[in-house]
Amino acid sequence: MLAEAQEARSSAGAAARRVGVTRLTLTDFRNYHEARLSLDTGPVVLTGPNGAGKTNLLEALSFLAPGRGLRGAKLTEIDRRPGSGCDHPDSGWAIAAVVATRRGALRIGTGRDRTASERRVVRIDGEPVRGQAVLGERLGVVWLTPPMDRLFLDGPGGRRRFLDRLVLGLDPAHASRVTAYEQALRERSHLLRDGPADPAWLAALEEVMAEQGVAVAAGRRDAVQRLDRVCGEAEGPFPRARLTLVGTVEGWLEEMPALAAEARFAAALAASRQGDGQAGGAAVGPHRSDLAVSLVHKGIAAEFASTGEQKALLIAILLAYAALQQAMRGEPPLLLLDEIAAHLDASRRAALFEALVRLDSQAWLTGTDAALFAPLQRRAQFLSVHDGSLAATLS
Repeated sequence: MLAEAQEARSSAGAAARRVGVTRLTLTDFRNYHEARLSLDTGPVVLTGPNGAGKTNLLEALSFLAPGRGLRGAKLTEIDRRPGSGCDHPDSGWAIAAVVATRRGALRIGTGRDRTASERRVVRIDGEPVRGQAVLGERLGVVWLTPPMDRLFLDGPGGRRRFLDRLVLGLDPAHASRVTAYEQALRERSHLLRDGPADPAWLAALEEVMAEQGVAVAAGRRDAVQRLDRVCGEAEGPFPRARLTLVGTVEGWLEEMPALAAEARFAAALAASRQGDGQAGGAAVGPHRSDLAVSLVHKGIAAEFASTGEQKALLIAILLAYAALQQAMRGEPPLLLLDEIAAHLDASRRAALFEALVRLDSQAWLTGTDAALFAPLQRRAQFLSVHDGSLAATLS
């Protein structure tokens, strides 16, 4: 009896330390007119046919982080459409969530601002906040989606976005640096293309690009080095990944202090104005960097691995990242895993599920075939999704 009581207290203590959504309300979000969920912080499995709304629900959860969510959609595209049962077609979508964290319950409300179609409003604990960056300071959220299965095959842009999402979870200020750099890059490109190109104004923009660009590169470089170490120490059924950041500015940071790299970057931009004006953009900068990933046990680049190995590599990186964020911030991120069982054999699916159960944060998983999630029976919360409605199923 004493042992059972101690085990119960231990389980309750472990649950109290976990990070996860305990209440979620959606209003006019995609195909959900209204949805309400009450949950514990254990894993959540969403099953149902294609088009039922499983990914829509994960997208809603991704808006608990800064940015445009896991689809990168325009905010007006998310509104539930007139004719689909929407009672208030101009009201805009809204999300409300209560999240258990190590620092206590966190209440987040967010949605599209009805007065500015592409502006998102955010409330935390009932109070409006300026900007979305504060979300990243309070909660980490990362995801894997089916389009990301091609992360190692497609161009570097997708890998940079993936990396920036990871860096954001370790350093919430990273997003503002990326935004400042990209805005200066756009303004400089506009001046070079359309003129007249005022040298003083160009120099000012290039100074901003140099300062913010080196900070962006340094943040990415630090995160990749940390994550590479964690991946290298990982054990288990998932392959070890080797991560390297490739880029000119990152190379300068290997050779010189940040201030010297800023000066070199600014000089390179000034020297390349004519060519950049003709080609568009800028020939040098962190907007051209890439994340190189290789499969350690085979010694090959990720793009040459099999589809299953690439999916396993992504999962290995995500699990290592969750451990890294917990070490650096004191708590791991929420994990949103859309169609995660695809391209995984039975042994790796079971290993993934076991790893997710042991995490101190909630994982949300989707799939069309509930049988694939059988190892999570009685260890996760199962919800059936049909046409924007949710129902609990036996687990």
